[in-house]
Amino acid sequence: MRARVVALLAVLLFVSACAAPGSASPAPFTPGASVHTISVGGIDREYRLYLPAGLPPAAPLVVMLHGGFGSAAQAERTYGWNQLADSAKFAVAYPDGLGRAWNAGGGCCGQPARDGIDDVGFITAAVRDIAGNVGIDPSRIFATGISNGGMMAYALACNSAIFAAIGPDSATQLGSCPAPRPMSVLHIHGTADRLIRYDGQPGTGVAHIDGPPVPELNAFWRGVDGCDAPATTVAGNVTTSVATCPGGRSVELVTVAGGGHEWPSFATQTLWDFFAAHPG
Repeated sequence: MRARVVALLAVLLFVSACAAPGSASPAPFTPGASVHTISVGGIDREYRLYLPAGLPPAAPLVVMLHGGFGSAAQAERTYGWNQLADSAKFAVAYPDGLGRAWNAGGGCCGQPARDGIDDVGFITAAVRDIAGNVGIDPSRIFATGISNGGMMAYALACNSAIFAAIGPDSATQLGSCPAPRPMSVLHIHGTADRLIRYDGQPGTGVAHIDGPPVPELNAFWRGVDGCDAPATTVAGNVTTSVATCPGGRSVELVTVAGGGHEWPSFATQTLWDFFAAHPG
């Protein structure tokens, strides 16, 4: 028995010695949560992925972008997308911004903006990586995010062609958007947001963000999509403006009277309902 144990240990030591130093097997694309690394522009970047059990062969994909000072892990914990994915059967990706921020245009934000990081390239590469390993429906790829992450969703809308719809929350659009492709847009914003103000005045945060007033941004995307005049409904402190557009698209604005810089309790379900109703 002792001889067999010694022989087994020798085999294990031999296998360990043959493994490449520091190498690790790529994370599998199997149900549950996983972390994946890809190289973009010579930089190793990470994204988290959640795949519910029973995911259909051609599933939707939601890309959830964390806010400034946030992270992929924090976004996965905080916004309830995994729980909704379990019941609605879609995949959720959580890319990680370098330095806890995104280069969303207009000089914002943080290290990625200072270093000229290609976050559009990273996020689109992450989507390609997922689509190459999971059965993703290319007509049902969506992006959402809060604050700097919502700004990044607008950057994706302006500079890529893979998303059917975006859903920014507590965000704005910075930088140029010279040739945007028509797509569905649902923007959620509180009128008392002091960091990214509803009226477009400079915010009180470290970045002093001063994008266009939210209603003007909504009007910009209605123009991009060639929408009809919006119809407005009010329920308590929430006002919803809905504009129908050609091709089954829609541009909507959900205004929360007195709402701050936050992810409202209704946001995740509202965004998913919007995405599900507006494939590309």
